Amino acid sequence: MGAILLEYAWVLLVLVGLEGILAADNAVVMAVMVRHLPGEQKKKALFYGLAAAFIFRFAALFMITLLVGVWQIQALGAAYLLFIAFKHIYDQRKGQGDGTILKVKKGSGFWTTVLKIEVADIAFAVDSMLAAVALALTLPHLGETNIGGINAGPFVVMLSGGLIGVVIMRFAAHKFVQLLETYPQLETAAFIIVGWVGVKLLVMTLSHEKIHVLPHDFPHSFAWTAIFWSVLVGIVVVGAWVGLRNSKE
Repeated sequence: MGAILLEYAWVLLVLVGLEGILAADNAVVMAVMVRHLPGEQKKKALFYGLAAAFIFRFAALFMITLLVGVWQIQALGAAYLLFIAFKHIYDQRKGQGDGTILKVKKGSGFWTTVLKIEVADIAFAVDSMLAAVALALTLPHLGETNIGGINAGPFVVMLSGGLIGVVIMRFAAHKFVQLLETYPQLETAAFIIVGWVGVKLLVMTLSHEKIHVLPHDFPHSFAWTAIFWSVLVGIVVVGAWVGLRNSKE
């Protein structure tokens, strides 16, 4: 029994780290989406987004066997994230091309912004729970009780990892918002990161067993993980360097 509990503790630790990484993706997207709202509305939009993230992750945990087959959810999330990233870069270049300094653009209204966050949250919830299932289902069963078609032991581990991910997201989202407020010149880098996260969801869509453009295991392979994080770190480093250099000019 002690060996089983140790195995559970190890998988939970790994899952918390993985959920923290996925939560950071979600947090960047939320921070970018609410950036145009005034202070109090920005806080409310983040609150609703985080509450929805909790609900969607909890729902996805019960519905994971159904959601695994709905590749359109991740496809929709990928399309939306890529759209807002390219639109921001296009609008910025268009403003510069006209010889004008691009000011803060009028963004969506409060409830429209909240709705956009919910759409992104759904895609991230499925991504999060798929990762949790892949890890937790390797664990031995504890007892005969099943919850949502999953043994109670792995289910508790998945639920714990998902909830801890939302807590991490809560703090990360506020930090990213503060960072963009303090260094607005980093906004373009933030949108490029959003687009790159969209590429990650696109890769997951293309590797779905019903699409099969890419190998099914590719999104979880070492090669893709190395590529994704290398590019992400590169975007952060180059974006920070360019942004800070522009702020000094």
